[in-house]
Amino acid sequence: MKRRKLIIALLASIPLTLIAKTTNWKFDIRTNKGFKVNSGEGRFGEHYKMKGITLNVLDIKISGSDTDNDLAVFEQNGLTPKGGPPLHVHPFQDEWFYVVEGEYLFQVGDENYEMKAGDTIFLPRNVQHAFVQLTEKGKMIVSYLPAGKMEAFFKVTDQWTSPPTKEELIKVFEDHDMILVGPPLKAD
Repeated sequence: MKRRKLIIALLASIPLTLIAKTTNWKFDIRTNKGFKVNSGEGRFGEHYKMKGITLNVLDIKISGSDTDNDLAVFEQNGLTPKGGPPLHVHPFQDEWFYVVEGEYLFQVGDENYEMKAGDTIFLPRNVQHAFVQLTEKGKMIVSYLPAGKMEAFFKVTDQWTSPPTKEELIKVFEDHDMILVGPPLKAD
């Protein structure tokens, strides 16, 4: 009797094993087609202005919705000479910047880096960082790994009609998985 139950149990498990091997149980939200985003355009036709933080304009080039939230890439047009974001930390994301135009000063941890067109900088998660734009205009490619809540963050800053209070800024950063730890950098 025990042997018969064992054989039935084994036979019953075969279909489940086959299904498990041929089916991806995770429901990825990832594009399965290549796409092009034209110069001067955003992935979904939107330009995000970082009102209240800088005057910079960000265009999504690759969305977190394209990559199952693995990656987001933005083109940032720097329109804020001597301005930049406050010193902050991303606990769950790495950042990568490529300077296309202009000059910047980055602080990463306790180190400062002067950046010019063609330079790349990597900002690991859990390390405080900020940058300041040193030239009249600038342009950078910015990547977030994983994408996290950055698209939602830029949507919020785009909707501001007046500069936020310090408390509002802290809350918006926290709501999007960032921690403010200091003021913006100063251009010398």
